[in-house]
Amino acid sequence: MTPAEVADRKFMPDTNKQSVVTGGRTDEPLRKIRKRLAEQFFKQAQPTGDDAADASVRKKIEEEVPHALRAADATLAEDVRTALLRGVVDELYGFGPIQPLLDDPTVTEVMINRADRVYVERNGKPMRTEIMFDDEAHVRQVIDRILRPLGKTLDAGNPLVDARLPDGSRVNVVIPPVAIAGSCVTIRKFSRKRLTMEDLVNFGSLTAPVGAFLKACVLARLNIVVCGGTGSGKTTLLNILSGCIGPDERIVTIEDAAELQLSQDHVITLEAKKSGTDSGAEVTIRELVRNALRMRPERIVVGECRGGEALDMLQAMNTGHDGSLTTLHANSPRDAISRIETMSLMAGIDFPIRVIREQIGSAIQVMVQQSRLRDGSRKVTSVTEIAGMEGDRVLMQELFRFKEIPGPNSATKVEGTLMPCGLRPAFMHKLENAGVHIPPETFSPGSVHRMKNAA
Repeated sequence: MTPAEVADRKFMPDTNKQSVVTGGRTDEPLRKIRKRLAEQFFKQAQPTGDDAADASVRKKIEEEVPHALRAADATLAEDVRTALLRGVVDELYGFGPIQPLLDDPTVTEVMINRADRVYVERNGKPMRTEIMFDDEAHVRQVIDRILRPLGKTLDAGNPLVDARLPDGSRVNVVIPPVAIAGSCVTIRKFSRKRLTMEDLVNFGSLTAPVGAFLKACVLARLNIVVCGGTGSGKTTLLNILSGCIGPDERIVTIEDAAELQLSQDHVITLEAKKSGTDSGAEVTIRELVRNALRMRPERIVVGECRGGEALDMLQAMNTGHDGSLTTLHANSPRDAISRIETMSLMAGIDFPIRVIREQIGSAIQVMVQQSRLRDGSRKVTSVTEIAGMEGDRVLMQELFRFKEIPGPNSATKVEGTLMPCGLRPAFMHKLENAGVHIPPETFSPGSVHRMKNAA
């Protein structure tokens, strides 16, 4: 083992059994057995479109594989045999080597950097696993299994694809010639549990008073933007805020890849479509936002603003579609304002920058900054009111700010609270008119509620 491999092992979970089954080169004969058995049953396992018949075939295969495995090598230990059997079934009916990771509830993200480099994220921390694919062709086989049911194409002329697994997990695939070292797959796993604001409080992502305040802002139909970096938890927070919308309101959600899990009944889910995915033309987020205005929405929820649709969102917010929600990438609320200005200019309409800022100042009421901290935890680190214009500048006042509190475990665990900044938002009357009462001490600097420590 090389020094680099020794260094890598400290990041690797104990997945020796998985690596043997799913293509790890720690035991070449076992890898060959797994591959040979998968090829033996491959044609038989192909779906026919008849669910009952396919289920019957799968049951028969699962009964036959142990006998074929015993015939291939009768000397295998029982635990190795069981793991190898799981690997064959995953090759036939799952997503090959990474299926155990997708089944593991502690894994939130799976990242294939190349055939022999598979990483996962657990508890906010990335770590390398010992799982490996046989080769690049093996990776492409799993990619094909992901994309085939969706009718999406992937080739040298179209090397980038976004997709979604049957459980809703988000997938991004990049292949050569764009990915130099080999195909890359990133899977953001779909949470099986529908989270609530109380869950975020218990996770230590925000305090109970701030959670109650944000819920009140949704009920009062304020326009809210959630900003933050990649993997900071923006979509999770957006999903929870959207879940606070009343059950009698008509909601239109617009996303690149549908991730939001709304429990309300009156919901329309729209998803952008890239060109080349089938016989139709591309349908962009911007086109969906503009079309949504004709669908009598009471709330518009855009998964993420990335381009010219930002201007359409601002205009919708300013023309009676209050209570809209969206996210965008930004490192701070002030940076988010600049991002919205830039994206609005991408719409191709030659507005003076002051006009765009006036649109922002009158359209958006609340910005929530979501951050991923050094220990991997995801927390709300700022809640800011957009209070109109002051000269040529969008006026902002911070209502809550995250303050780290040093503790005995500060080197490995970030602890702190969302401190009130002592300012009451100008829109308090809207909360009162909506029948929501927020205690005055919520905004008092002396009212400190420490964030819970997630288990």
